[in-house]
Amino acid sequence: MKIIIVGCGRVGYDLAKQLSEEKHDITIIDTNADKLERTLAVLDVQGVEGNGTSYRVQLEAGARDCDFMVAVTGQDEVNLLCCLMAKKAGSRHAIARVRNPIYNEEIGYLTDEFGLSMTINPELACAENIAKLIEVPSALDITTFAKGQIDLIKLPIPKDSPIHDMTVFDFSNHTGHTTLITAIERDKQVIIPNGHTVLKGGDDMYVIARTREIHKLLPKIGIPSKPIRSVLIAGGGTTAYYLAEKLSDLPIDVKIIEIDRSRCEALSEQLPKAMIINGNATDRQLLMEEGITEKDAVVSLTDLDEENMVLSLFCSKVGKGKTITRLNTIAFDEVLADLPIGAVVSPKAITTKMILQYVRALQNAHGNNIETLYRILGGRVEVLEFRVRKDANVTDTPLMDLQLKKNLLVCAIMRGGDIITPGGKDEIHAGDRVIIVTTQLGLKDISEILA
Repeated sequence: MKIIIVGCGRVGYDLAKQLSEEKHDITIIDTNADKLERTLAVLDVQGVEGNGTSYRVQLEAGARDCDFMVAVTGQDEVNLLCCLMAKKAGSRHAIARVRNPIYNEEIGYLTDEFGLSMTINPELACAENIAKLIEVPSALDITTFAKGQIDLIKLPIPKDSPIHDMTVFDFSNHTGHTTLITAIERDKQVIIPNGHTVLKGGDDMYVIARTREIHKLLPKIGIPSKPIRSVLIAGGGTTAYYLAEKLSDLPIDVKIIEIDRSRCEALSEQLPKAMIINGNATDRQLLMEEGITEKDAVVSLTDLDEENMVLSLFCSKVGKGKTITRLNTIAFDEVLADLPIGAVVSPKAITTKMILQYVRALQNAHGNNIETLYRILGGRVEVLEFRVRKDANVTDTPLMDLQLKKNLLVCAIMRGGDIITPGGKDEIHAGDRVIIVTTQLGLKDISEILA
């Protein structure tokens, strides 16, 4: 597919990298010649120096016959105008990153009026992700499938867990066949398990479970599940606003520390149920005065990744609660995995994931569409939700008789209102939604699960 990306910042670069790896024809537009030159030297993409809102520049980039335009500059208005110009020039689809809360209630209107295929609000999506992590305190990562019916959760297996040295088959019996282990990380190695795989204390595992049964699962693994009732948010930016707004209707005491006084005043008006503190979130004395040692959760959302990491490290040292760290630029996964900074969230990764999901679905508009796509374990594993159509070549055959690719697992089948944890005798039917976990990256259709 021919794709034009306007904006060569962190999101634009990461998006161009992943889309080019999937063999798409990528052209980047940016006003910064040096940034473009550095990107072109590393990635197999093309570049056009100029303003993405310019009709002439878009034509030079090939907007007349491109499959879609994605605008991810730092300004919402520029992104919207870029998409409008692209649609006028002939682009088939357009995606805009729109982050300002002012536009949030009007996003449906803007999408229709500008002819957008999709809008992305990474800060809102990030806040929703953090809210889920607060709802399940023991989770290191969590995402939702099947329109909110199923969660994919990353959980640590305690050293003294009752499931230590238990096989996956025995784990299924232990949890009542309502939970399926989809992937295991052990000593930085990825394991797609079968029934004979043995679980070890110290592993991190990804499990598929019904949303309403998560809290029943935790005691069976040996994980305490104390609800979070107090949250300290470091940094009062857009993500902090969205998060505090989502937590405002829950029995949770929310406190935000923000260094900019005018921003504090604005937040005080917008978030009457939250306590807003004007101060430096990296000030040790202030943190101690505001009770960081007693908070159930501390969320680091300052503008600097380095500050967020240091703050979370400090919290893990002196506090007793859950730590959540936003990182948008630092990408040393090998180092981060060994640091006690709790759950890590990334607006950049969320944006890229949503666009990749849309591109895959667009490539297969007449087939078995991808409903959800999520990458785990440093991008080494993909979790995909497919909607199965009647002409799929994997239907009406027991799973045990299908020749599936290696390192691929059929995790769940949604049929009507039922959720099936599949065994070898179960079948995929037309109309089902099916969740697949695999190390075979880039699947676009459910037929590609076959060897």
